[in-house]
Amino acid sequence: MVEKKYRSIIKTISWRLTGTIDTIIISFLITGNFSMAFSIGSIEVITKMILYYLHERAWSKINIGRKVLKEDYQI
Repeated sequence: MVEKKYRSIIKTISWRLTGTIDTIIISFLITGNFSMAFSIGSIEVITKMILYYLHERAWSKINIGRKVLKEDYQI
């Protein structure tokens, strides 16, 4: 089984949206300032999407915990 790059991109975006909402909420609870919380969330959304995508692509090349099934060989 091979995962296409666009699958990693979709997973990256969905995970990052979840993480960014979490970061904004935590930042707001700590600072009490929605503007500051949104600023923190805005910065980390870009950097963490790039890091997650690279992480996901690296793991797609590692076979730890994968098992090849017979049906994967059928054409």
